[in-house]
Amino acid sequence: MAHQQRARDKKVIDAVKRFQALGRLPKDQKNKTEQAYADLLDLQKHQGLIIDWKFHPMNVRLAKNTFYEVDFLVLTSSLVVEIHETKGTFVTEKGQMKIKLCAEALPWFVFKKITRLPEKQGGGWAIEEF
Repeated sequence: MAHQQRARDKKVIDAVKRFQALGRLPKDQKNKTEQAYADLLDLQKHQGLIIDWKFHPMNVRLAKNTFYEVDFLVLTSSLVVEIHETKGTFVTEKGQMKIKLCAEALPWFVFKKITRLPEKQGGGWAIEEF
């Protein structure tokens, strides 16, 4: 019995390692792009441009078994709630579709896709509003 439990535990550990090897980070840990954007939001908060922000505060159901995890929920100084989705320079078609579906599902939020620009293009951020 104990042998079977150890075998199951090893399978779970191996599965987690394979998943993380695909570039996935543990829940609520920011990747480099998200951390850089969080630093920018902290600066904007210090400057009084925004009141506050939260990272991965909620999931939005888009369809049966299809969810969208909000990257950043931002409260602006004018009391407007915005959803900010951060992306590196590459966005998959599926990722782009989820962003648009979320914007349609929650029309009372301002929805922005924030894309990090490569250094060779001058760096910074491109902002697309939905």
